[in-house]
Amino acid sequence: MLTGLYAITDTTLTPGGALIPAVAAALRGGASVIQYRDKSHDAARRREEAAVLNALCKQHGTLLIINDDVQLAADIGAAGVHLGRDDVALPAARKRLGNGAIIGVSCYNRLTRAQAAAEQGADYVAFGRFFPSRTKPDALAATPELLRAARHALALPLVAIGGITPDNGGLLLDAGADMLAVIHGVFGQPDIEAAARRFAALFD
Repeated sequence: MLTGLYAITDTTLTPGGALIPAVAAALRGGASVIQYRDKSHDAARRREEAAVLNALCKQHGTLLIINDDVQLAADIGAAGVHLGRDDVALPAARKRLGNGAIIGVSCYNRLTRAQAAAEQGADYVAFGRFFPSRTKPDALAATPELLRAARHALALPLVAIGGITPDNGGLLLDAGADMLAVIHGVFGQPDIEAAARRFAALFD
């Protein structure tokens, strides 16, 4: 079952050699899913980092999801891929990665998009932003009511993202979220492990 803290990496928060130790700290703190998100064009470095992260996640019994890049996910044997509206279509990603891969889809604030993703075989859908976000300040706003409607309409795990903190995350879990996707709230904190632990405690 997909549940718990879904920690998403950010190259500006963990530049250079900081990425691997930061993810290790998040895993020690209880992250259940890591998404490797790197929009740069340095394919060799991205592949090397993703492979190390995949091994690290396997050691912790957690999942590595690759943002956008279906080929990279296939190359390193990641658990799956996360797709936005401008990425590869879900059926094409499924054909490339196989039935065992986890494929998630960003649905922003649109329940109809989530329903279409579910029909195409998505393994989870993500909504947000729910609160003001440092990473994507212009992202479409979603509401807890949307989560409640999605919980009623869909049998898939639901991910909430956008400005989530340990203080406001419980509201989204109560509304039906299964996972809380967090970027700055984990990787932008001085003690990443402690930050992850505070989120993980919301699921106890």
